Amino acid sequence: MSREAERDRLRELLLNAPEADVTRLLAIIGSLALITAVLWLVRRRALREEYTPIWIAISGGLALVSLVPGLLKQITRLIGAWSPSSTLFFLGEVCLVLLCLSFAVRLSRASVQLKTLGQEVALLRASLGELSVSKASADREGVE
Repeated sequence: MSREAERDRLRELLLNAPEADVTRLLAIIGSLALITAVLWLVRRRALREEYTPIWIAISGGLALVSLVPGLLKQITRLIGAWSPSSTLFFLGEVCLVLLCLSFAVRLSRASVQLKTLGQEVALLRASLGELSVSKASADREGVE
């Protein structure tokens, strides 16, 4: 048997391996716990509403993958990965990169706003200083 045929046979064995019921149960419990945690944090106002759709999408995706038995294997075949666990790891990395990108955009926007506010405060302080100097000179002229 050639190396390529052996590799393809090994890949099919990995993709067709039976899934443990305990693993599936843990995945369902974990995804439902994540959805519950996100909603609880939003309710307590510990997680802002603008981040909620991102976390609901992630937890909903995890719930979908854990509730539909063959979905992860279909995605694994589609992307050409060797095993469902490597597909799950890859999708987790993609989610983390997207989260990092989202937070970087928000941080950049906040940085620009902070710079603008700092400049406005400096201008207001300079105007206030000019007003207090002119008021002090007007008071001195009135006394003399």
